[in-house]
Amino acid sequence: MSSREPRSYPYAPDPGDLPLLRGEAWGGWLVTRTVVWSGLWLVLGSVAAALLALVGLWHPWVAAPVLLVLAVVAGLATAMVPVRPLPVWSATLLVVLSLAAVAWAGVTHSEQVLPRRDSGSYLQSAIELASGHARPIAVSPESVGGADVLAIDGITLASPAFYATGSAQAPRIQPQFPIGASAWYSVAWWVGGPAAVAWAPAILFGITVLGVGLLASTVVGPRWGPLAALGTGLLFPLVHVARSTYSEPVALPVLATGLVTMVLAARSARVPDIVVARRTAVVAGVLMGGAVVIRVDALREVVLVVPVVVLAALQRQAHARALGVATALSAAVAFGVTWLTSSEYLGSIAGSLLPLVALGVAACVLGAVLLFGAARGWAMPPLVQAWLPRVLASGFALVGVVLASRPWWQVVRQSAADPGARVVAGLQARQGLTVDGGRTYAEQTVTWLSWWLGPVAIALALVATAVLAHRAASSWVDGRELPGWTGPAVVAIGSTLLTLYRPGITPDHPWADRRLVIALPTVVLLTVASAAVVSRWSTRRLPYAVNVAVSCGVAAALLIPTGLATWPHADERVEQGEWAAVDHVCAAMRPGDVALMVDSRAANEWPQVLRGYCGVGALSTTSALRNDPTRLAAAVEQIRRAVDARGGRLVLVAADSTEALSKLGLRTAVVAVDTRVDEDARLLEKRPDSLVQLPIQVWLGRTD
Repeated sequence: MSSREPRSYPYAPDPGDLPLLRGEAWGGWLVTRTVVWSGLWLVLGSVAAALLALVGLWHPWVAAPVLLVLAVVAGLATAMVPVRPLPVWSATLLVVLSLAAVAWAGVTHSEQVLPRRDSGSYLQSAIELASGHARPIAVSPESVGGADVLAIDGITLASPAFYATGSAQAPRIQPQFPIGASAWYSVAWWVGGPAAVAWAPAILFGITVLGVGLLASTVVGPRWGPLAALGTGLLFPLVHVARSTYSEPVALPVLATGLVTMVLAARSARVPDIVVARRTAVVAGVLMGGAVVIRVDALREVVLVVPVVVLAALQRQAHARALGVATALSAAVAFGVTWLTSSEYLGSIAGSLLPLVALGVAACVLGAVLLFGAARGWAMPPLVQAWLPRVLASGFALVGVVLASRPWWQVVRQSAADPGARVVAGLQARQGLTVDGGRTYAEQTVTWLSWWLGPVAIALALVATAVLAHRAASSWVDGRELPGWTGPAVVAIGSTLLTLYRPGITPDHPWADRRLVIALPTVVLLTVASAAVVSRWSTRRLPYAVNVAVSCGVAAALLIPTGLATWPHADERVEQGEWAAVDHVCAAMRPGDVALMVDSRAANEWPQVLRGYCGVGALSTTSALRNDPTRLAAAVEQIRRAVDARGGRLVLVAADSTEALSKLGLRTAVVAVDTRVDEDARLLEKRPDSLVQLPIQVWLGRTD
């Protein structure tokens, strides 16, 4: 066999085969087992955390043995998944790239401690879960002056990302998001406090890079896996979330593992090895459906599994039923425990969930109709069969062109009454843009992609999508089984298109780029697939030197724009110094203090930090109460008397300025902290390439 000729890799090499295949089996075993085991453990541990937190048993001495048992269970399930053979050099390079990603994200980790963004909210939820051991969080009325205090109109325990539930006699706090990410960050908190939590997202990012590389090695070829891993590891939006405690670092390894196991299940069904195919499909289903307990948006990928199952069932593939049942059951369990632990949040986003549920119901109904018809001999008309590959390929190309051209003919808006619209209007005014708070900038999503990948990679990905659609449709029309990559392609490309159409996020960057964390690796994989096809084509038709130049050119079209876009952010430490600022505020509080937030910034950022991290009773005020000075002064006096009667002291907290304290008659205030940190610039129409200063100031006014 010529060194230029592609190697034909057997699906399950015999361990006693040639020495090279022994190395390939070993390399594949290491990478595959690591990726699959990690994804399964993350899902199983998240569900276990939800159940234990509901009964108040998320203690270290309970969680540790449970997680150890689940690690063994995940290992046993992983052993049932077939291994993708990889050359030693490819497997080694994948591991090195993943470790490099861990080191980079870990060394440059952020310190987003205040719940100004989702990362701070997840962190504070994790701290509360680690110390309170339950969800929702019970709050003693006596710790804040008694039930009568909580009954005052305009006085609340709630703050952004933390809902107040229960009654004044039995109040509770329910964190906003699904429990999965917070549960794993709480484990890191037990292990090593702030330092361990800072490195946890980075470690998970390394698993994501390894998983994407394995997926590329599986569907494109072992020599292309490292390129996909490198391209993914360089993407700034992924590095950005890997530097802080978002949900994406926990969810992405699960999704990557789910897509890998979908491929392995489909290929096992073709060998055929029915038992292995079904077991692997069950693992894939648990991963795809179980991800909902980590990130609600995973429901989108669950819905996209439906057409994959229907297509496999129509071809009577052995793994179809197992994949469908496992996905449905795990998604139901994950959504159920998410409802029990985050019902207020799910209710608040019902408007976004209902269209997704409707899409899922429509997909299931259509799939049932197709299966019913196939059982009765329905067949595709010959004319449709003849045109299907070309129509599908042209359709995907047209969708891509329409999405990319939207800025020329569409301005997407939402209700100007939406809370996010006020934020957008403020950003527009500060950036000198036309004030139109209802704009979502959703028509710009392809431009967002091009910021980080460049237009050439996006064009290559669009071509690859059209080609894959043509190949899959041709296989269907010719009566051949769909390629093993069909499932991941449907899920990843479908999720990308839905996200590009409706990102559903406040459009300030770099935070809005979080919505691209699936779209960006998908484009990377499609570009790598294009490079592989071009390389194989040129191998047969062009001299070796030209072949190398062409392959390197396509790879450069991916890596160079990505590297240049990420370079300004290479050594950023966002909000570094925020832990020290919070510690200063905690140190300024005394035993028995009850903190009351009296201005808007204090109410937005400090209630849960003081309550959960500092261990201080904390109350907040609504904007309606703060806008009525007479009522606010009366409420403060009533709370002061109630707290004094219980041997405590009321502390008024301001974070905007001392104005609110002065209006309440306090002549002096203690400066608990006065510092500045660097944060990401909040831009609407440009790629962010620098940091801006964020002042952190807290004044404490004591009423004794």
